[in-house]
Amino acid sequence: MWMLYAAGSAVFAGLTAILAKVGIRHTPSNLATAIRTIVVLVFAWLVVLIVGSQNTLGSLSGPTVWFLVLSGLATGASWLCYFRALQLADVNQVAPVDKSSIVLTVLFAIVLLGETEDLTTRLTGIAVIGIGTYLMIERGGGAGNVSTQGRGWLLYALGSAVFAALTTILGKVGIADVESNLGTAIRTGVVLVMAWVVALVTGEHRGMRQTPRRDLLFIVLSGVATGASWLCYFRALQDGPASVVVPIDKTSIVLTVAFAWVFLGERLTRRSALGLGLIVTGTLLMLL
Repeated sequence: MWMLYAAGSAVFAGLTAILAKVGIRHTPSNLATAIRTIVVLVFAWLVVLIVGSQNTLGSLSGPTVWFLVLSGLATGASWLCYFRALQLADVNQVAPVDKSSIVLTVLFAIVLLGETEDLTTRLTGIAVIGIGTYLMIERGGGAGNVSTQGRGWLLYALGSAVFAALTTILGKVGIADVESNLGTAIRTGVVLVMAWVVALVTGEHRGMRQTPRRDLLFIVLSGVATGASWLCYFRALQDGPASVVVPIDKTSIVLTVAFAWVFLGERLTRRSALGLGLIVTGTLLMLL
C-alpha cells in the first residue's frame, strides 16, 4: 500500500511545479510561498480532523516534536529556494536539480538510517541519476522562459535539493512515533511561520493586495497539490524504506517535464532528454 501512496505523491508533485510556475509570474516568490503554505496547512489539518489523529497530539515525545520542527524548517528553506529558482528559470531546468535531492537522500539513508540492503544497486542508481541531472543542468535557457539570467537560479535549485534531502531524513525520524497526517500538519505549521517571517523581512508582504487574481488562483491550486503530495509522501515514508519511497516520489520529474511541454511550451534538447532518461533509469534501477 505504501507504494501507492508514494506514486500518488509523485503525481501531485508533478502538478505542483506547473501550477506554481504560472502563479509566480507576477508575484514575488517568497510571498507566493507564504500564501500557498496557508493552503497546505488548512488542507493538512482538515485531514487530521477527518482521521481523528489530533487526539494523539498530547502523547508526542519531546524528541519527536524537535525532529518535526527541524524537518519543517528544512522544508521551508527548500520551498523558498525552489520557488525563487522557478521564478528565474524554466521548470525543465529547475525540476531536475531539485529532484537530484534523491542522491543526497539515499546517501543519508544509508549512512544515518542504516538502509544498506542492495547497496551496490542503490549506489549505481544514484550515480546514473547524478549523471542525468548534470546533463540537464548544463543545457542553456529553455524556450519557454526568456528571462533566465546567468546561474543564479542554479544556486537556489541546489539549495532546494539539499534542504529537501534533509527534510526526508528528519521527517523519517520524526514520524516514527506519530501518525503521519498529524506529523505533516505540525511540520506545515513550522513552514508557515518561517515563510511569513521571510516575506515580512523582505517586505514582499506589501504586495499582497496587488497579487493578480489569476496568480492567486494558481498559487492556491499549487498549495492543494502540495498538500495532497505531502500527505501521500509521509504516509508512504511511515511504512516503507526512505531509500525506495524517495525514488518513486522523484519520478514526478517525468510528469513535470511533460506538463511543462504541454502547458508552458518548454521543450527538451537532445542532451536534456538523455539526462531525463538517465534519471528515470537510475530511479527504476533502485526500485527493481
